[in-house]
Amino acid sequence: MTAPSSPKKITWIIGLAAGALGIIGHYASVQILTEYNYTLLLVGFIALAIGTTFREL
Repeated sequence: MTAPSSPKKITWIIGLAAGALGIIGHYASVQILTEYNYTLLLVGFIALAIGTTFREL
C-alpha cells in the first residue's frame, strides 16, 4: 500500500470550500446552503480523501 500524498492545490481548495459552505449552511439560515449542508460536507470530505489517495488529483 502506498503512502498518502498531498492533494493538488485546486483539489484542496475545492474540498475546503465545499466543507466550509456545508458548515455555514448548518449554522446559518441560508436557503441553498442549509438545504444541501450535509451534501456539501460529504463532497468536501470525498474531494480531500480522493486527493490524498491518488497522486494525479
